[in-house]
Amino acid sequence: MDYFADNIKKAIRTVPDWPKPGVNFRDITTVLQDRTTFRKLIDAFVHRYHGQNIDAIAAVDARGFVIGSALAYEINAGLVLIRKKGKLPFDTLVEDYELEYGTASVELHKDAFHPGDRVVLVDDLIATGGTMLAAARLIRRIGADIVEVAAMIDLPELGGSQKLRDEGLDVYTVCSFDGD
Repeated sequence: MDYFADNIKKAIRTVPDWPKPGVNFRDITTVLQDRTTFRKLIDAFVHRYHGQNIDAIAAVDARGFVIGSALAYEINAGLVLIRKKGKLPFDTLVEDYELEYGTASVELHKDAFHPGDRVVLVDDLIATGGTMLAAARLIRRIGADIVEVAAMIDLPELGGSQKLRDEGLDVYTVCSFDGD
């Protein structure tokens, strides 16, 4: 792990047994509230995508909005919001996905992209991959090209990043927590 990734990982607060026993919640608010660490985080993404002719950053509701908006601004790309169902005011496409107990949905404005747009899909972390897979399917339905799926944190033991790769998506994360 590089210097910046190590600093970012150390800044993430782990809250044991939240929201239920046995879960280690990775709290990114500690990264966001420290101006130096937050800048290092955004810089890690900017350096990765600068000069790649990215048309848009697609940010997933809600913590992905924080990373996505700063990244879009810095690389001079558009920002597209992928929201929970019922939150967008115009004509949308909807994609359902499985949760541990039940289903959820995300949606995207039908006119969010043009076919062939180069898009980076961003969220704060990749756990089981359900939300990111649903978001990627929405983007692909419009005909945009997903350059990469990106997140601050990967939780590889939950299998989400592998599911994304199995769908033919390239995945980039700044740091990972594998059983720690």
